[in-house]
Amino acid sequence: MEESNRRLLRARDAMDRSYAQPLDVPALARIAHVSPAHFSRAFRAAFGETPHRYLQRRRVERAMFLLRDTDRSVTDICFEVGFGSLGTFSRTFSAIVGRSPRAYRREAAAVDVPTCFVKAWARPVD
Repeated sequence: MEESNRRLLRARDAMDRSYAQPLDVPALARIAHVSPAHFSRAFRAAFGETPHRYLQRRRVERAMFLLRDTDRSVTDICFEVGFGSLGTFSRTFSAIVGRSPRAYRREAAAVDVPTCFVKAWARPVD
């Protein structure tokens, strides 16, 4: 069991490091040395969400940081964090955060509090 958890953590760490790269379940399953179907089931059991949803959430978390702390366009941020289209990015961002990327940027700019508090309050939950 411990070895299985270690393998899942290895795959999750790969997602954390390479969130902007095209990652799919078969590639992640190879990192964990299990079949794709087993990987999906075990990942969801261990972390409470599918590998795809975890990766989307990681990408959205990074996008939230870039929207708050840079003046780069939403389109640039979309592609930098690994989304293939602006429509998918906006729809996923809105589903996870509860508002559009542009609305999030406007609201984040209006708040003048330390970054550590913003991160704690703004962490997306699903």
